[in-house]
Amino acid sequence: MSDAQPLHPATPPGAKIALRDQLLTARRRRPLVEVAEAAAAITDHLLAEPAVRRAATVACYVSVGSEPGTTGLIEALHTSGRHVLLPRLLPDNDLDWTRYGGPASLQPARRGLLEPTGELLGVEAIARADVVLVPGLAVGKDGVRMGRGGGSYDRALARVPRGTLTAVLLYADEVLDAVPAEPHDRPVGAVATPDGVRHLRVL
Repeated sequence: MSDAQPLHPATPPGAKIALRDQLLTARRRRPLVEVAEAAAAITDHLLAEPAVRRAATVACYVSVGSEPGTTGLIEALHTSGRHVLLPRLLPDNDLDWTRYGGPASLQPARRGLLEPTGELLGVEAIARADVVLVPGLAVGKDGVRMGRGGGSYDRALARVPRGTLTAVLLYADEVLDAVPAEPHDRPVGAVATPDGVRHLRVL
């Protein structure tokens, strides 16, 4: 029998589903002007973050719908000379990575996503990023992140070396005291909101 302990205690059945539904509903109701203003503010805060300023390679993602927008952030990182890695969703819900080559390098993909064209670098490519920026719906003060339930980013975050800055991009009211957790959930080290970048206590 293994002595390894799960990262987090078990979550009551249905707790994550209920909170996820609530968060998604709130996002759908956000005015477009708020979404745009949040994207601009988060971009400014992240570009000023010391770890991002030092980074040669940043793993990010292309936002969709009412997620805090990343289009301007990706372009700003790219034009500043940094390598930007963007995910491509694999059939098993894992993430492969491709280097961003400008707006023309993005194409529509399944689930309403925009994904980069170009050479696939492998699922382990995220381990070479100096900063990893991920989507989410909420985060607790301990760094536990709630995603959409597919598990793609928990698998990706498991490959990121300790000490690498990992941050979830959220609206300010999505930073909660705690979120329901499951043993496979991987914490993040920071959250970027329109109010700034906040470093979290990671389990």
